[in-house]
Amino acid sequence: MAQSNESKLKEWVKSYTEGLYLRAIYKVNNSEEAKDLVQETFLAAAENIESFKKESTPKTWLMAILNNKIIDFYRSKNKLAQPTEPQDFSQFFNEHKEWHSHKKPMSWNNEDRSLLDDSEFQQILKDCLKALPAQWSTCVKLKFLTEKKGKEICQELEISPSNYWQIIHRAKLQLRDCIENKWIEN
Repeated sequence: MAQSNESKLKEWVKSYTEGLYLRAIYKVNNSEEAKDLVQETFLAAAENIESFKKESTPKTWLMAILNNKIIDFYRSKNKLAQPTEPQDFSQFFNEHKEWHSHKKPMSWNNEDRSLLDDSEFQQILKDCLKALPAQWSTCVKLKFLTEKKGKEICQELEISPSNYWQIIHRAKLQLRDCIENKWIEN
């Protein structure tokens, strides 16, 4: 006897909600947004359950839907972002495009532990990401959290490759400075 679509969905919700939530929280770093993304994933699955061809597992199919929802989430955040004024990087570089001596990158001696395992560092990183202009933060998250390629990010955010690389470069400068000010110097 074939299982009804409704009972399939109930089984999937019971079996896969936690895994989907963990993936979403990892990608968006916000519990409420992660819950919303998981809910949207199951709504999309319910609307399209007839198209599930069983060529993959339900979990794989749901993860693919969730990944698309995460991309849409970042894309919408980027569209809502207000254009930012060009940043002044004279605080980092002199007129010859050389580092100011007091702003040269510091050594982050941390041989005894991984910074990403340190909850205090994680909070500082989150705060520093939030301090970036929205488009910069979105680019960094897509590149380093979702591990998207630059070409994909450019297409999704509708930006040019040169703009993308400029954003990534500037965002990394700002993140480094923020982290050094909040983490290393404290």
